[in-house]
Amino acid sequence: MNLKHYSYLNSNDYHDYEFYSEGPKGRIRKLISFTKIPNQEPPVYNLAFGDSHPDTGELDDSVVSNNEDRDTVLATVANAIIDFSQHNGNHYIYAEGSTASRTRLYQISITNLWLHISMDFEVYGLKNNEWCEFIPNSINYETFLVRKK
Repeated sequence: MNLKHYSYLNSNDYHDYEFYSEGPKGRIRKLISFTKIPNQEPPVYNLAFGDSHPDTGELDDSVVSNNEDRDTVLATVANAIIDFSQHNGNHYIYAEGSTASRTRLYQISITNLWLHISMDFEVYGLKNNEWCEFIPNSINYETFLVRKK
């Protein structure tokens, strides 16, 4: 993707990533983790994303940091998906917000960046237990599956 994004470091055979968000709230350490969901064929990996907890250093997906760099952060996550796919196979990535409102925010962000995202990714949304191709500005999806084209 040719969108502005943050530089990141990867570890654990390209399953874990970290980068720093820069904005009015300062420099915030962000974490991305890909974990294989058991018993899925074809393989599906769960995408976990959030801030690094200040005390434990563990991924905390409940924090709302509001550092005014949402699109840059989302572009960084998209680049990590591409990097993960290049090193671990082009598997489906499952993404769901930690709350319904966060899932909705992800959908709005995907829609806002759709021209860029759709060039590199297949995106599906789940609605009423059915997966369908993501259509911007249509229905509210419950969760998402993405895969690099």
